[in-house]
Amino acid sequence: MRILVIGAGALGGYFGGRLLAAGRDVTFLVRPRRAAQLAARGLEIVSLKGGLQIANPPTVTADKIASHYDLILLSCKAFDLTDAIKSFAPAVGPETMILPVLNGLLHLDILASHFGAEHVLGGWSKISATLDDDGRVHHLSSFHAISFGEQDGTNTASVEAVAETLGRSDFDARLSDHILAEMWNKWVFIAAAASLGSLLRAQVGDIVAAGAESYGTALLEECAAIAARHNFPQDAQGMQFGEKMLSEAGSEFKPSMLRDIERGQRTEAHHIVSDLLRRRGDLSTPILQIADAHLKVYEVRRARESGA
Repeated sequence: MRILVIGAGALGGYFGGRLLAAGRDVTFLVRPRRAAQLAARGLEIVSLKGGLQIANPPTVTADKIASHYDLILLSCKAFDLTDAIKSFAPAVGPETMILPVLNGLLHLDILASHFGAEHVLGGWSKISATLDDDGRVHHLSSFHAISFGEQDGTNTASVEAVAETLGRSDFDARLSDHILAEMWNKWVFIAAAASLGSLLRAQVGDIVAAGAESYGTALLEECAAIAARHNFPQDAQGMQFGEKMLSEAGSEFKPSMLRDIERGQRTEAHHIVSDLLRRRGDLSTPILQIADAHLKVYEVRRARESGA
């Protein structure tokens, strides 16, 4: 199976590097600067699960794609999706499967509108990783997992082939019969966490110390109500996990969206918070609406100040 990994950043570099080390036919679609960096320094992964140093990994730039691939692994930031689609579109053929591990669900509709829903798998990843200034991938957690499946839960020959390829690599890959439910579960939590951190601008331990942890619970309930409205109710175990994560005294947990705000970077607010809010119908979600407004104002100010 020929695999095209979109980008060689933290997630693409990590999962693509693991696949390459396991003998898979992997090519990284990268910009010229990253291609030159990988050619000169190789792809390095620093991880408690075992480091990797891969000299001169296969790369291609968008203008050099000359054939179709069997699997496209897409792990870009949601706000880069439009540009990513333009770059890898020539690699999509009649039998190509696209496996996105982006946050939220909006990307599924966007990808389907370009390539057809039959080419788009559901998927999500569980990993904490970052890319340093020298292009090294740092794996920061004990977990490294991808869950994926057909959106309707069927086990087609195509998704079975993907499972066979990913399943023999050095990370946790799981074929799911209920991938949309899993994606909703993740979305509920990250939307609540992102909204809480972005509104109160603090890690969880400080929010608890200030006596404001009830806002985390309220946001979880608002997000869960939207999921239930779309026939994806959250189970008690998932809600208990979310409540614990957002109300644990002394916790240093800080959502990545808050880290983006603190660095003055663009956020995935549109895909994580605004799109969830768009699906609320007539539900009452006052705190989520305030968080959405806050994030929109941040993006307007950031764009003005950066000249974007």
